[in-house]
Amino acid sequence: MAHLDFERPLVELEQRIGELEALAEGEGLAMDGQLADLRARAVELRQDLYQGLSIWQKVQLSRHPDRPYFNDYLERIFEDFVELHGDRLYRDDPSIVAGFARLDGETVAVIGQQKGRTTRQKVMRNFGMAHPEGYRKAMRVMELADRYRRPIFTFIDTPGAYPGIGAEERGQAEAIGRSLLVMSQLGVPVVATVLGEGGSGGALALGVANRVLMFEFSTYSVITPEGCASILWRDGARGAEAAAQLGLLSSKARELEIVDRVLPEPLGGAQRDAQAAADILGAALREELRELSKLDAAALREHRYARFRRLGRFLEA
Repeated sequence: MAHLDFERPLVELEQRIGELEALAEGEGLAMDGQLADLRARAVELRQDLYQGLSIWQKVQLSRHPDRPYFNDYLERIFEDFVELHGDRLYRDDPSIVAGFARLDGETVAVIGQQKGRTTRQKVMRNFGMAHPEGYRKAMRVMELADRYRRPIFTFIDTPGAYPGIGAEERGQAEAIGRSLLVMSQLGVPVVATVLGEGGSGGALALGVANRVLMFEFSTYSVITPEGCASILWRDGARGAEAAAQLGLLSSKARELEIVDRVLPEPLGGAQRDAQAAADILGAALREELRELSKLDAAALREHRYARFRRLGRFLEA
């Protein structure tokens, strides 16, 4: 498993435990007492480490290279997934995966931003940064789900929409804006979940939902900390300073009612137990769908409209 700099003491201790376990098994040595002490120390260190994280360390966890991505949750929660490709206008965009699957036997639409793990995958997925055709593909699936009265689940994990000149020439802003419009008019239940990074309009394009969920160590912000620092101070290296000002953590998003629910993660983050994280997410999705399924199309649209009209805090002087 990859690790972040602040995780090094824990990783080294866990490696030591693994080495002793292998030695004890291979040589038939009695090390139960020593291993028990080390395991207890690892539990204590893990609790101390992850309960006292700084804002920047939590941002780093949201980007952890081993953090589960959309496809990891897709295979653990849903069944019989059929992927649809292309936007019927230009091409397919692999940074957004979209199609239909089954959840407890019910057909649902699933749409998620997908990053890559290997260098080749990262390039192919464009690091999770969608082109306009990715959002148009997502809209195509949403409109199909709406036509056949199928619930929609979207999954957000991107530093932002791709800002390249080609994407701008093909209407990046228009695609994001139209996605907001399409989602606002859907007459079926829509649940969005922030899995890791929820960056800028690239995230909001899939986030106009009846219920917005967010994992504990994920982030949701109008811009990445590095991008914010580059604009404010002309220095992207001051990302940690910008992160402290952006209010991008799940606790702040819940406080401001930007998200409706924060999902707990296994101790140390979702990357330490992807199946446990998937179980938590799957249970939450089923619960939200049960509640939203009680509403008809008009009520779902009104529910979504009212939710976003509530956003924002201001003081009258």
